Amino acid sequence: MELRQLEYFVAVAEEANFTRAAERVRISQSGVSAQIRQLERELGAALIDRSTRTATLTAAGVAALEPARAALAAAGAVRQAVGEVTGLIRGHLTVGMIIGCTVTPLFEALAAFHRAHPGVEVTLVEENSERLVEGVRSGALDLALVGTADPAPAGLNALTIVSERLVALVPPGHVLAKRETATLAEVTEHPIVCMPEGTGIRTVLDRACAAQRLQPAIALRASAADAIADLAARGLGVAVLSESMAGQYADRLTAVAVADVTDRALLALVWSATESAALHRLVRHCADAFGIRRGRPAPP
Repeated sequence: MELRQLEYFVAVAEEANFTRAAERVRISQSGVSAQIRQLERELGAALIDRSTRTATLTAAGVAALEPARAALAAAGAVRQAVGEVTGLIRGHLTVGMIIGCTVTPLFEALAAFHRAHPGVEVTLVEENSERLVEGVRSGALDLALVGTADPAPAGLNALTIVSERLVALVPPGHVLAKRETATLAEVTEHPIVCMPEGTGIRTVLDRACAAQRLQPAIALRASAADAIADLAARGLGVAVLSESMAGQYADRLTAVAVADVTDRALLALVWSATESAALHRLVRHCADAFGIRRGRPAPP
């Protein structure tokens, strides 16, 4: 009898489905089925009733479920106890990042963390910022790199990485191209190309427009800054991005500061207020990679 067989058995029992159990333990459905059949042969009894679409426990399976859970918990406790003595941390962390956003320091942090703590499995997922924050709140994500308009989303720890003002980007020949600054009202006289709702930059833009009772015409939306810049360069609208993003497109677009929008678009790490040992160390690696000391916000 092997621990993995017990793990697969518990997964099937809790999911009531071989396919979902296989996704949970990250192996093929045939692999889960084969290992449970091997366990059943060793125990001399069927544990799973396979006669219907729903995988249900037999009487023997019901009897085996709690001892199997206890065995897995005991094995986990052994790993944890040894890890505390040896400094080896085990576990799994799920990290979220903004769709279409390549942030090299985050990747460097993940690589450094993996080298230091190879016993921790890390999964990386992409989503929009609003859903990433929801994922951290719900526990589906341990840590996320998000764009936000709020320094610290309620109920979460946060570390600001970048704090920047909005700029409008226009191609040569545009009426705003010779201006160093423009008001939000002047910018929104033109069609706007911007990030979708749920992103930090878009939230800052929407709040500023609401405060001034402006109703911008959002012509096009894109999750990637490159796409927004390309659309603006083709004359399809005025791009709204952050200062550092704007610098990447200086060869084809002119950046115009939006003078009367003082709120800043933030790039921040957010994580649960309850830190595991693994999460604590990953946050520290991220702070080091971004060159920021925890407890001190990034300079504006």
